[in-house]
Amino acid sequence: MTDFTRRHILALAAALGLVAAPAAAQVKEIRIDWATYNPVSLVLRDKGLLEEEFRKDGITIRWIQSAGSNKALEFLNAGSLDFGSTAGAAALIGKINGNPIKSIYVYSRPEWTALVTRGDAVKTVADLKGKRVAVTRGTDPHIFLVRALAEAKLTEKDVKLVLLQHQDGRLALERGDVEAWAGLDPLMAAAEIEGGARLFYRKPEANTWGVLNVREEFAAANPEIVARVLRTYEKARLVAVADTKGLTASLVTASKLPETVIARQLERTELTHGPIGAAQAETIVAAGVALQQAGVLDAGLDMKTVVGGLLESKYLPAKAATQ
Repeated sequence: MTDFTRRHILALAAALGLVAAPAAAQVKEIRIDWATYNPVSLVLRDKGLLEEEFRKDGITIRWIQSAGSNKALEFLNAGSLDFGSTAGAAALIGKINGNPIKSIYVYSRPEWTALVTRGDAVKTVADLKGKRVAVTRGTDPHIFLVRALAEAKLTEKDVKLVLLQHQDGRLALERGDVEAWAGLDPLMAAAEIEGGARLFYRKPEANTWGVLNVREEFAAANPEIVARVLRTYEKARLVAVADTKGLTASLVTASKLPETVIARQLERTELTHGPIGAAQAETIVAAGVALQQAGVLDAGLDMKTVVGGLLESKYLPAKAATQ
């Protein structure tokens, strides 16, 4: 048989499906984040649960710190993370802006943000008019601030936004460089306990869920790996719920903050969820609609459709979650 004939026979066989397509490139490494605003991620990391799960496959785990939802989204969009931790509303904005992600898991239901000040100059949201406010753009604290301003008939243009990462926002407040800060735990708890800060505006229901996101490309190519990651995340979540002392120790080590601060963070962090679904969709849609009304997001977007394209529950159906 000539080479010419052989090539044509193979081409015909491939067209008829008689020759197997090349196998997808084997995953050798999973890149996943840890964050002090995601307590479950610390248990997952410190217990080595993912390393144990994937050891037999020869897959290594690379841990990368996310300092905020904005950083996690940046890493996901750049392809330097496969799984990243954000607030639900932050993931929504990322999705609208073209970040190819799916939100696939709930790691917490927190009250992790509030508006923070020191002294008595600021007592209400209305008092922020003309004031300097530290905030990390693209995060739940930023979205919380926008919604709070809208309720007070104000917009971002009525205040002087000082764009800083969360840690720097806390420092700016304590130095007196700003009059208020859209805070994030555990730094917010530290500002309260160590720095004498005051939460002058709280609204727990306006905090959106803590969600784990995956790159769409990674999920499409490796659905079983995604499912295994989430089942392992569930194990870590149950350990976190059952062992508060161990969870506290992990947070103290990672954040370098004292136990009293971590205790305050955990007081307002609920870890009794896992699978993602209707409750998260409702909260994230409400946040999106509020941002549309505030002029931050395009009013023409069908928010239910957008959120429907963001959330994906098939990797850990509620009935398959560990009870």
